[in-house]
Amino acid sequence: MAEITAALVKDLREKSGAGMMDCKKALTANDGDIDAAIDWLRKKGLSAAAKKSGRVAAEGLIGVASAPQAAAMVEVNAETDFVARNETFQEFVETVARVALEVGEDVEAIKAATFPGTQQSVGEHLTQLVATIGENMNIRRARVMRVKSGVVATYVHNALKPGLGKIGVLVALDAASELDGLEALGRQVGMHVAATRPEALDIDAVDPAALERERDVLSEQARASGKPEPIIAKMVEGRIRKYYEEVVLLEQVWVHDGESRVRAVVSKSGANMAGFERYQLGEGIEKQTSDFAAEVAATAGIPKTPETVD
Repeated sequence: MAEITAALVKDLREKSGAGMMDCKKALTANDGDIDAAIDWLRKKGLSAAAKKSGRVAAEGLIGVASAPQAAAMVEVNAETDFVARNETFQEFVETVARVALEVGEDVEAIKAATFPGTQQSVGEHLTQLVATIGENMNIRRARVMRVKSGVVATYVHNALKPGLGKIGVLVALDAASELDGLEALGRQVGMHVAATRPEALDIDAVDPAALERERDVLSEQARASGKPEPIIAKMVEGRIRKYYEEVVLLEQVWVHDGESRVRAVVSKSGANMAGFERYQLGEGIEKQTSDFAAEVAATAGIPKTPETVD
């Protein structure tokens, strides 16, 4: 058995683009033979997948899965919206959501879990999928919510199929017993959250740093009026209340009737709002923009046409 040195692993990694651990496995399986290890990686799709790993993946799908008193939501990204319509990719996202429901929301734990019906891990199955479909993909994030009594409702906006879409919401409602219509209420709250994008469940949960920035801005705006400081303080507090009505879920106006507060609607049902989560596909990912015509010209070796000077 040939010794698998760090230098050998580094050499294979540079030649194949595959991960360090995969390179070590390939060399071990092929007695240190670099060429055979490269073929081994290619056969498993690991080399092809690695070449795509640096490309921006901001499309894909949000997937949700439910169980009694629990629900999970995941975001799985790909490079193009076309992949979201691929049935194999859709089935993968559905499965990942179900796995998250079992193992929790830690992405690394999800990737290490066994992919149902196979002897592969979820991460290995994803690598194979990348090689098969030909796009970079990744499991970006996951959220699992549970309640002891009540429901965790799910809502997917403009669902591509049940449980899959580009905006997903989990809503946890605590109740002493199974209340009639609680699931329907949770779905209505999910629709509200999808539309209004609240940042916090209640006033106590508002990010102190965000609140301080808002207060500073409002104070400067109020001082521009030239009014005395006591009046300015009252003006700021009034505007802070308006700020809460914009970003705090329980303080928002219920979109379904345009007048009630979310807090009152939930309270009337006999339930308590335990939490919520909203995922929007690709949020926070900086997407690459390109000039398609310029790309084609560059690929074909066509020189750039100089601009006409009048």
